Amino acid sequence: MDKLDALWQDNIIRFDVGGRDLILRAGETLIEKLYPVEDTKGNSGGKGTLRITNLRLIWVAENTQRINLSIGYSCVMNINNKSTESISRGFSESLHIIARSFGTRYEFIFTPLTKRNVQLFAILLPVYKAYDSSRLYRELKLRACLLENMKLILLPGERKYDELDGVWSLTTDQGNLGRLYITSIRVVWTSSVSANLNISLPYLHVNSIKIQNSKFGKALAIETSKQCGGYLLGFRTDPIDKLTDIQKQLISLWQLYNKNPIFGEELSHEEHEDPVDNPQDETDDDLQEAPVDRGDVLSYYLTENSKDTRDRPIYSEELGVAIESLPEGYTLEDLWTIFPKNNETMRENPIHP
Repeated sequence: MDKLDALWQDNIIRFDVGGRDLILRAGETLIEKLYPVEDTKGNSGGKGTLRITNLRLIWVAENTQRINLSIGYSCVMNINNKSTESISRGFSESLHIIARSFGTRYEFIFTPLTKRNVQLFAILLPVYKAYDSSRLYRELKLRACLLENMKLILLPGERKYDELDGVWSLTTDQGNLGRLYITSIRVVWTSSVSANLNISLPYLHVNSIKIQNSKFGKALAIETSKQCGGYLLGFRTDPIDKLTDIQKQLISLWQLYNKNPIFGEELSHEEHEDPVDNPQDETDDDLQEAPVDRGDVLSYYLTENSKDTRDRPIYSEELGVAIESLPEGYTLEDLWTIFPKNNETMRENPIHP
């Protein structure tokens, strides 16, 4: 069967992509559409359309769709309002975003050019919060809080199809006995011994579902995508006919999910546009333009401290191990010093009454 394309829209920042990558993928829904909006940091003075989806924020220039931005919500670090000065609007309230991708920090500023007072921050914030709170739809989770009163907590829009006792997880040498839940969005296994020992795997990250030999005998083998680690999860139950039924049910639900993937809770769609013709309401053929060469476009959006150098470990001769680099002006001794060195200072501020 055809597998779902790898999900990249929410976890990467891209600049001046081809038109095909601006088209919403399966499961991606348009939440808000705003025109005209200025990309104040990289295209000051130019109009464009800002689209807010359930996975990312897309800005496309009015004069050419080859100038564009795609900002995945997983990269976003901070969202707030900012007073800015632009060529076309003077001082105004803008949407300010700090985001990170592949260890580099970027700054984006979007300014509405409408006559009405459109608060981009108020529009984007609930969409981002909905994305951030719905990671179980899109991510493999281990040891998560999945049960309440010994029952699976269903996600909004999720439907439970089956609940099977006596299913062994083969992730250890001895195996762990537990319960398997099969839903419209994911497969969940929880241990009978401890509710905290569990796994939640969305169909989004399933590569294959097979029955194959293991040291425990015939087992159900679910291969996950490389995007979430490329694991091989094994489950076993008796009799073997029951295992075959589970495989068939999972494959059927996996196929249905691939046709209509669900990445989170549905949000309503609204449009915020001036009552003028939007030049970007065009056919799909117009979206197939090749990317434009704008030189070092990334430099427009870099923050002052764009590189997260503290993420890179350094070798400490004092400790003999690799550690995170220290903030400027700090030493290892400073980090270990909790109380003042000056005993006189401690006497002047006694703990006892």
